[in-house]
Amino acid sequence: MFGLVVILILVFAGIGLAIDKVKVIMVTDTAGLGDKSFNDSVWAGIEKAKKDLGIEAKVIESREMADYVPNLTGAIKDGANIVIGVGYLMIDALAEVAPKYPDTKFIFIDAAVDSPNVAGCIFNEQEIGFLSGAFMGMMTKTGTVGWVGGMFIPPVERFEVGVRAGLLTVNALCNTDVEIKIGYVGSFEDVPKAKSMTLTQMGQGADIVFAGGGTNTLGIFEAAKEKGEGFYAIGVDQDQDYIQPGSILTSAMKRVDVAVYKLIEDYIKEEFKGGIHSMGLEGDFLSLSPMNYTKHLVPYHVFGVLEALREAVVKGKIKLPTSQDELKEFKAPVSLVF
Repeated sequence: MFGLVVILILVFAGIGLAIDKVKVIMVTDTAGLGDKSFNDSVWAGIEKAKKDLGIEAKVIESREMADYVPNLTGAIKDGANIVIGVGYLMIDALAEVAPKYPDTKFIFIDAAVDSPNVAGCIFNEQEIGFLSGAFMGMMTKTGTVGWVGGMFIPPVERFEVGVRAGLLTVNALCNTDVEIKIGYVGSFEDVPKAKSMTLTQMGQGADIVFAGGGTNTLGIFEAAKEKGEGFYAIGVDQDQDYIQPGSILTSAMKRVDVAVYKLIEDYIKEEFKGGIHSMGLEGDFLSLSPMNYTKHLVPYHVFGVLEALREAVVKGKIKLPTSQDELKEFKAPVSLVF
């Protein structure tokens, strides 16, 4: 009789586990799904967790910043075990909501808030920006490259100063004088303005322009395609090379999909930790795309230099700036021997 009771308990416990799935709800930023960038990459990580780990997944799309607080609150009321907030601009909303719901776990992409139930994914954008800038400096034929950013917020600033540090390094290593045109759209979702700014920079001699985030990237890619042979864009956040094959030289990938998957898995293993989770080149949370459409354009030695620089950053041999002020103090290496 006792054995039968034990068996029944185990059976019903198993049923309980099967029914009681972990529920993950993503709250997008205002670009929403279909941005071919940040939101899509986060959702890809959630979809993989759904397939591999058996979670229940849902998304709530934000149309404007005023939606953030009600959407985050709605996700909690919908029974989410984990709420994923996307983008630095959600920082005030998460800081308001998360402390009120200590039993709910939050994954915050691109920033952190001071609450023990929030895991903040902070990417070292300066690291992949650095490799991107070095790549642009070695690949330009005109001696001028460009940067069209979305909004000047900390993650984007880290990207920009990383790109500029990479250019300074190539100039020091190769005794060149590559310059960069800098522009900001003022939002992440103004495709026509991003295209116009890119065409202006290309008209000023920039043959490679870094696409600094959001759906703006689509306008930058359109500009590169319109200008034709010899003009390129650099994609961002995920592998965007496929969007305009041949016009996008490479993409500076932030593997938010990998980060999200890992933190969901940590929750399931009861190993979830709040606080800052730093994501960099080490661990492959940041990388350049495999260049499936453009690799044949890249001289072999360029890959060698990029790998040497990557290794130097990972090993701490090159200290990269994270702000405009730190960039002023940056000392570019003059040799690949560290």
